[in-house]
Amino acid sequence: MPTDKKSHTTSSSDLFPKIVGAGPVEPNAAAASFAVLAARLDYLSADDVERVRRAYKFADEAHLGQLRNSGLPYITHPIAVAIQCTEWKLDAQALMAALLHDTLEDCGVTKAQLLEHFGSSVAELVDGLTKLDKLQFNTREESQAESFRKMLLAMARDVRVILVKLADRTHNMRTLDDSPKSKWRRISQETLDIYTPIAYRLGLHQTFRELQDLSFQHMLPWRYNVLSKALAKARGRRKDLISKVQADVAAAFDKAKLKVEITGREKALYSIYRKMVEKRLSFAQVSDLYGFRLILPTVTDCYTALGLLHQLDKPVPGRFKDHIAIPKVNGYQSLHTTLVGPAGINMEFQIRTQSMHQVAESGIAAHWLYKSNEKGEQVAERLGTQWLQSLLDIQHETNDASEFWDHVKVDLFPDAVYVFTPKSQIMAMPRGATIVDFAYAIHSDVGDHTVAAKVNGEQVPLRTEIQNGDVIEVITAPVSRPNPAWLGFVRTGRARSKIRHHLKSLAQTESATLGEKLLSQALRAEGMQRLPDEDGEYKAIWDKLLRFTGSRNRLELLTDIGLGKRIASIVAKRLVSMLTEQGEKRDSLLMSRERYTAHETVSQGAVTLDGSESSSVQFANCCRPIPGDPIVGYLGRGEGLVVHHGDCEVARRLQHKDSERFIHVEWSEDPIRTFQTSIVVTISNGKGLLARVAVTLAAAEADIVHVDMDDRGSQDAIDLRFIIAVRDRQHLDGVLRSLKRMPEVLKATRALPSEEGK
Repeated sequence: MPTDKKSHTTSSSDLFPKIVGAGPVEPNAAAASFAVLAARLDYLSADDVERVRRAYKFADEAHLGQLRNSGLPYITHPIAVAIQCTEWKLDAQALMAALLHDTLEDCGVTKAQLLEHFGSSVAELVDGLTKLDKLQFNTREESQAESFRKMLLAMARDVRVILVKLADRTHNMRTLDDSPKSKWRRISQETLDIYTPIAYRLGLHQTFRELQDLSFQHMLPWRYNVLSKALAKARGRRKDLISKVQADVAAAFDKAKLKVEITGREKALYSIYRKMVEKRLSFAQVSDLYGFRLILPTVTDCYTALGLLHQLDKPVPGRFKDHIAIPKVNGYQSLHTTLVGPAGINMEFQIRTQSMHQVAESGIAAHWLYKSNEKGEQVAERLGTQWLQSLLDIQHETNDASEFWDHVKVDLFPDAVYVFTPKSQIMAMPRGATIVDFAYAIHSDVGDHTVAAKVNGEQVPLRTEIQNGDVIEVITAPVSRPNPAWLGFVRTGRARSKIRHHLKSLAQTESATLGEKLLSQALRAEGMQRLPDEDGEYKAIWDKLLRFTGSRNRLELLTDIGLGKRIASIVAKRLVSMLTEQGEKRDSLLMSRERYTAHETVSQGAVTLDGSESSSVQFANCCRPIPGDPIVGYLGRGEGLVVHHGDCEVARRLQHKDSERFIHVEWSEDPIRTFQTSIVVTISNGKGLLARVAVTLAAAEADIVHVDMDDRGSQDAIDLRFIIAVRDRQHLDGVLRSLKRMPEVLKATRALPSEEGK
């Protein structure tokens, strides 16, 4: 939009054009011809126009005989989508994809045909736009998640996919009146949930506003019409006032010899409605219905213009925002200020350069519309692409569609806070984000090794929510690892997916370590001193063993053994057979010692447990063993190592049925944590007894994990069943002695292993 050499104004009748339904009015059948699109292709070369024409002919033939709900030929829709793309000055390939975007889905055209006729780039664009209607999903939301994921996968290669998709949804919303009313609410809600946030995050402000208002119009038509009429009346009543403000501003800029372009801005209907609902206002109480946009040549002129405006009228305190120095997360840049105009009416002014205006209206599409070397624009571009990259990182680590959708819905939340690193780098984060979110936004390695943080120089907990203007310093340690508790408070999808990914990798590593120990133990029982290396002279043997087990690599085999999916003794026997064929000899003495002393306490091949084990080792709920108890280890199928009490009935039944899955386990001399066990306390019935028992348990340093009250006995006595955490058998004996000293306690015993499952 060119800037005149002198400041100029716009007549009040043209000041606030109607926005809703803007764009080309739904045409008649003539819109099915290529001419209506060709008139807008003057920015393309003759060769590109011819390529677009070929795509039009292909699409026209593919859609032949198909009609829209309005009764018009179906080809009018692809043409309208392409016309919307020309407003963003998208290239020939994007326009061809816009014309062909429904051919794969509706016309039986194959991707191979598109590849043959139009090349790989266009075929990939069209494929990225194609819906997934042929697949079956459990819920509609899961279908949306999968479709959205596919768009993002395509966007990883080409951002034009999302732009064409938004153009497609915009035209569908403009023509929603032709669809059955039963579909209006669903389609409008989907547009508000999915497409308007995407438009916002890509900086497509005009499309964002239009989609919001069209959705509002079809979701709540009565409220839309009432607000629309009220806004029209208010516009008429304030016409003279608006003209006066505009004339005063123009005169002030003429006097200062500052070139400026002044346009009017009317608040969108949906935005007015949301403000009325959220702040419980009537329409008459909404003060900032109208505003002005000032476009100036340079950034310096923008700040000069701000000073001129503040000399004209009094600014409203707290309503000034500098989005030039600190751009929004989608790259938006502008100065905002609100002045108290005539009759006490607030008037908002937005001040920006022409290039900033292009980014504000067209967002990421401004890369085609406008080229500039301004440093501020580079910052805005970086901020705008960070969100896209974070979503692509999430989808690489998340295979579940619904989980991915949960991450994305969080990151689509438009509000942001702006914080600083210790080196004064600005970072935009979603409102409500915590220190851990900030750490992962810097780098996944920083997040993984975070141990503490300082905000504005003061130490704070990691769950602290960050605020605008905070200076955040993250403290890391090489030995630190992500804490599962972080998942309870992190806000961003990127942080959540990184933490989950690390925990899954950690569980696999622990299972592989356990599997290696079990296989080494089984080899010793077969007379082999150690597990052979994977490389060198033993590489061929490992290759044969992996073919025998069906594992892809050594790590997978060891992980399967640790998870109980494969039995170590069977794998060991096969490996020993291969080693003996190659000339290795068994150690008879080692074999005897391992096989015939395994029952003794000092067994060299036993798995020692100290409580540091994570998901690879579980302590059975049926018997809840604690240090000091006799124990046995069972390699469950896919569950890892499950530790049972030696007298557990469940373990005995498993041993009778599946004895080869049992291994020797023993307690470490110094366990590093507490373990859960069950006790039964029989008490005389009375008021406040449960509280007194709980106090006694706390005094004995036993943590209560769970409590059940058995009221099926006599009225004089009841059973209390506790699950408590203790250090070992000695600690448990002390706890029971403390309980027995209470006069109200008739009996206090540990629940026998055979009774735990009851």
